[in-house]
Amino acid sequence: LDETAEIILLERGPHISFANCGLPYYAGGVIQNRDALLLQSPEKMKAVFNVDVRVENEVCSVDTKAKNVTIKNLKTNETYRESYDYLVLSPGAQPIKPPIPGIADAPVFTVRNVPDVDAIKNYLQDQPAKNAVVVGGGYIGLEMADNLHELGMNVSIIEKAPQIIGTMDFDLAAIAAGHILSQGVHLYIGDGVSEFKQNNGVTDVLLESGKTVPADLVILAIGVRPD
Repeated sequence: LDETAEIILLERGPHISFANCGLPYYAGGVIQNRDALLLQSPEKMKAVFNVDVRVENEVCSVDTKAKNVTIKNLKTNETYRESYDYLVLSPGAQPIKPPIPGIADAPVFTVRNVPDVDAIKNYLQDQPAKNAVVVGGGYIGLEMADNLHELGMNVSIIEKAPQIIGTMDFDLAAIAAGHILSQGVHLYIGDGVSEFKQNNGVTDVLLESGKTVPADLVILAIGVRPD
């Protein structure tokens, strides 16, 4: 509220502003230039708004009596303190990754930020992948399924709820589901994942219904929780 105030913005990750909705399309190659995902930089924030933005700086603790925060510079491992008059907490959210048996050994990826999608692209470059399983039929899950399908992969979508896109009315979601099926994408609605099992280099995704879906790549897109 005051342009003469000293404002410090601390961000644990490498970026402060990126195109969330563009992440699946960068994974699929529709967006080819990675820099197109980055909307704002610390340099621009400093030049335009005089805000001191420090990426890869993690707040480790807060002393509300002394009014200071302890910060770790993740690049140098240096720890230092900054004092404040006002402290605004805005840590956002993190992807839900439930403790499903076998998840630690499976090629499971989330799609929350640029490093997440970098990891997916690097994996697809290094590993031949034919079968992709997307767990979660929300917007991010469907966008990832769309892009993996365009890459020529055999895609299966698993949604535990009785419909995809839970924010839509059922009749509209049914039209979307029909279109997805018409494109050759497999849909498992009203079914959840019970286990990931390794089978000769392929991950078998075991469903609660007893069905098994093979996967070379698993995208977990079942929502977020406060970070």
